[in-house]
Amino acid sequence: MHARLFLLHERGEVIFQRMPEPVRVAFDAELFTARTATDPATAWRAAERAHILSQPWPWRHTVTHAVMLKRALRERDMVEAVGQVARLAVAGPGSAVNRYPEGNTGRARVPLTQPMRVPDDLANILSCGAE
Repeated sequence: MHARLFLLHERGEVIFQRMPEPVRVAFDAELFTARTATDPATAWRAAERAHILSQPWPWRHTVTHAVMLKRALRERDMVEAVGQVARLAVAGPGSAVNRYPEGNTGRARVPLTQPMRVPDDLANILSCGAE
């Protein structure tokens, strides 16, 4: 089973697996940009991309929403901040049970359950991680 870590529920369902290296490298780069970019558009684009990459992994999905919340507060965007608080509450549990809208950018102005198209470059990274 390659180099993946699985934790199994008592019924034998997979509830956690380690983020594969290609996905982790891309995720870390996007999250770094989301945290450090001085241009809001650049920061939000990176946060959205990190969000798409993180969705299958509960902890990283939650961390991404925390970064989005911090960015929203820094920009004094209360609509976004309130939306991120709500998403912080559901991101981890949703990922843990494999219930998340694939490709959703994670922003407050996007419906919480709306699936979206995954950008081709991120789809390629995610598919490499699935091998």
